[in-house]
Order: sequence, then C-alpha cells, then structure tokens
Amino acid sequence: MKAQSRKWMIVVSTIWIQAFTGTNFDFSAYSSALKSVLGISQVQLNYLAVASDLGKAFGWSSGLALKHFPTWVVMFMAAFMGLAGYGIQWLVITSIITLPYFLVFLLCLLAGCSICWFNTVCFVLCNQNFPSNRPLAISLTVSFNGISAAFYTLAATAIDPSSDTTYLLLNALIPLLTSIVSLIPILSQPSLDPLSPDEVHRDSLLFLFLNLLAVITGIYVLFGPSNSDTTTARLLFIGAIALLVAPLCIPGVVCAKDWFHRSFHSFHLQAGSGFILVDADDLEIHKELLSLHAGSIGSVGQGSFHHSSENGAVNGINGPKLAGEIEGCGCCQRTIAKDQLAMLGEEHPARIVVRRLDFWLYYLAYFCGGTIGLVYSNNLGQIAQSLGQGSETTTLLTLYSSFSFFGRLLSAAPDYIRAKFYFARTGWLTIALLPTPIAFLLLAASGSGLALHVGTSLVALSSGFIFAAAVSITSELFGPNSVGVNHNILITNIPIGSLVYGCVAAVVYDAYTSSESAVCIGRQCYFLTFVWWGCMSILGLACSVLLFLRTRHAYNHFEQNRMSTQLY
Repeated sequence: MKAQSRKWMIVVSTIWIQAFTGTNFDFSAYSSALKSVLGISQVQLNYLAVASDLGKAFGWSSGLALKHFPTWVVMFMAAFMGLAGYGIQWLVITSIITLPYFLVFLLCLLAGCSICWFNTVCFVLCNQNFPSNRPLAISLTVSFNGISAAFYTLAATAIDPSSDTTYLLLNALIPLLTSIVSLIPILSQPSLDPLSPDEVHRDSLLFLFLNLLAVITGIYVLFGPSNSDTTTARLLFIGAIALLVAPLCIPGVVCAKDWFHRSFHSFHLQAGSGFILVDADDLEIHKELLSLHAGSIGSVGQGSFHHSSENGAVNGINGPKLAGEIEGCGCCQRTIAKDQLAMLGEEHPARIVVRRLDFWLYYLAYFCGGTIGLVYSNNLGQIAQSLGQGSETTTLLTLYSSFSFFGRLLSAAPDYIRAKFYFARTGWLTIALLPTPIAFLLLAASGSGLALHVGTSLVALSSGFIFAAAVSITSELFGPNSVGVNHNILITNIPIGSLVYGCVAAVVYDAYTSSESAVCIGRQCYFLTFVWWGCMSILGLACSVLLFLRTRHAYNHFEQNRMSTQLY
C-alpha cells in the first residue's frame, strides 16, 4: 500500500509539472513587446512562434535521452533548456543585452524543445504507474498543461501588472523550481504489481475525484479577474497554488485507508472472528484460472474477427455482411473498408504507420484541428489589438487557457461513461472538431468583443480535447509500446501547421498594415485568415469522420471482447 500511495505522489508531481510547463501558451502576452524591441515584422514574429512549436519536431530526442538517462535527469535537462531559452529572451526584451534575430529564433526553438521533453517525462511516468488507467492519468495531467497561461497570468499580475516582460522571467524560473519540488516523488517511484479489478475500479474513482478538483481549479482561474490590482492578484495566486496542493490528500487517504484495514483486520483476528481467510496460494491459482479463461475468450473473439478473405470477410465485426454492403456501394464504401485496422492495440512500427491511410487521416484531422487552435493562441495578442480589444489580451489569454483546460478534462469523459454509453474514441474526436469551424465562421462574420470571446472559448475547447485525447488515440490505433515514437511523428504536424497557418495570417496582416505603423487595425487584418482557417477546419472534420468510419468496427469489437471478459 505504501507503493500505491507513492504512485499517487507521482500523479501530483506530473500535475505540477504540466501546470507550469505549458509556457508556449502565454506567447501572445509578450509577443507585441518582443516585436517592438526586435523591430521586426509580423511575418518575422510568426517565425519565432514557429520556432517554439518546431521544438516538438525534436520530441524524439527526449525518448532517446530516456533510454540513456534516468527520468529525473531528463526532467532537469528540460528545465535547464527552458531556463536558457526563456531567460536569455528576458534579457533581450528588457534591453539588458542585444542579440541578432537568428539567435532569438534559436532560443525560441530551445524553449519549445524543453516543453516537449517535460511532456515526454509526464507521459512516461503515467504509463509506468497507471498501466490499467493510462487514458485517465494522461488526460488528467495533460489537462493542467492547458491552464498554464492562466497561472502565469495570475503570477505576472501579482508581481508587476504593467510589465509584459515578467512572463519570460517566470517561464524561465518556475519550471525549474517545479522540477526541484517534484524530484523526491520521482526518485521514490515504486515498483508496482498488477492490480485486481477492484483496485482498478478504486483508482478510477480516485481519478474522478481528481477531475472534479481540476474542474474547481479551472473555474477558479477562469473567474479570477486578470485585470485586478496587485494585492488581489496575489491572493488569487495563493488560492490557485492551494488548489494545486490539494491533490496531495489522495496519497494521505490511501495510507489512512490501509492503516484502517490493517487495524480492523488485526482486531478481528485477536477477537477470534468468524471470517474465513483464503489461502494466498489458492487465490493465486484462482486468478490464473480466471486469466486463462479470459484469454481463451479473447482468442476466440479475435479468431472470429480475423475471417479469411476466402470467406468474403472484411476486417470488422460482421465481415460477410459488410462485404456484401461494399459490393453494392460506391467508391466511398470501398475507401472505408480498404486496409481497415484488424484490432486495437496492435503494435505498428514507424515504417508501417506512415504507410497506413488511417494515420494520414488522423494526421490531417490533427493538423486542421488542434494545430489551428494553437496558431490562433499565438496570434491572439495581435487579433485582440486589431479589433480594438488590446486591453483585453490577458483576459482572452485566461479564457483560452481555461477552456483549453476544460476541453482536456472532457477527453476523459468517454472512459467514465463507457459502461452506459460506448462510442469509439475517434468518434469523440469528430465531435470535438465541430466547434472550430463554427468559431471561425463567427469570428469572420462579426468583429465584436462578444464574438471574440465566444470564438476564443470554442477554439480552445476543441483544441484542448484534441491535445489530450491524441495520446490515447495513438496508443489504441497503433499500439501502446510504440506510442512514444508514433506520437512524436504525429505532432510533427504542429510546427508545419504553425509555419503554414502563421505565415498566411502574417502575410494578410502585413498587407493591411500602413507604412507609418507596424500595427494593423480593423476587421480586415484577420478576416481572410479566419475564412482560410475555417475552410481548413472543415477539411479536418471530414478527415475525422472518415477515420471514425474506418475504425469504429475495431473499437466495437474491442468493447465486445472487454464486456465478454468481464462477464467471466
């Protein structure tokens, strides 16, 4: 039980790490000041945002580092990369030192790489300590990454609300301090035995409690006034830290429960109670028999799933029926049925993944969904300024951060309601993409402050869900053991999208900028960009629908096998 309490300390540590390492989300808070100090155009500023996102293209390096160094060493490598990347940028933006544009670009790249390394550390810790509840652990911890900007807004306001440069200093120092605090739990990481079904259910309930606590945290920072005075901001920041410390009660509850059971058990033994204790060896034999029986059921299910092509079956639950349907349908049905996934969780090496249609549909759905949301957040400062809402930048940043957080939390909902309502996770991905084209249609149609706030909320909610659900979807479609490599291949779309979408936005912005000023004012600054982003998000929605149609049979078959196994 001590090991069980230690693994919950790991969860708390990953929550802290994620909460303070989403430093790329506050770029819009200081981007205007950085643009002014460097004397660069909007296109050049966009390249700096691309550099930060380009760090994700080097995510494979964190996996390579973990093969040669302990987890805590990789964590501190990430912390010192962030310290150098953001710290030197702070020296530049405060005019303490002067650097050429190219070196600032490299600093942004280094800072972005540190974020990716932190994420990899958290994914590994969740995978190692919660193999049975992996999606719940990852969605919970990743959700706090989306709320980083709100925490940094509170912290910056508490220190100096008049200075945008404070964000860079906090980005440099706080992740390092968080790594120091998280060191002891990571060094004390336990070795865990497989959990019984009752223990897995208990962990699910504890995750539900932590998700409720996370919702309270999100609501707190959402309605905490970002434009408040310094004293109020300090009190709000202290309250936010208290909410982050609150999950520490979970390890305490686990230890207390263990103490109570041991004391209760000891009392009844001394009192000569009538409880009949099962011999440990008999229990292990019983478990082995159950697992063998479950395995035989699973193999039968898989055997029925893999009908040979000679019998006219297609990879799916009802092979012969589906084949008949395809013969009578057009090209669309043949596209859906061609090279479908046989089962979930089957390992796919990288060389196989990049040759699968499912991967590229998934890649495009992410590229035209979550990545657009990230680029939107990078441009949020200039968007607000162009619409005459420059004073609302911090409020919009907090709004985006909070709704991104709620979107990430919602990604865990399918795992909680699957007993009553099961839907393929790729179907939930399609639903999550729906708000994005609606948001850009609204932003293109109206330049009001209300439209800006509503559009920002919808984009953040959608992209937050996608960011958190992506790891679980990658694991289910292409194998849990290959998720590190395959997911890093997937997120190469982020720097590509940041470059393409950001450059289009910057070119349109600069086209409407007067020669006397580097600032564009008016709806025309981003109107064509919103239309372009909206069209691309519709393409992403179409790709996600096709992905869902191609994978739903594998998901349904997996759920049927799971329910059959539970019956025994």
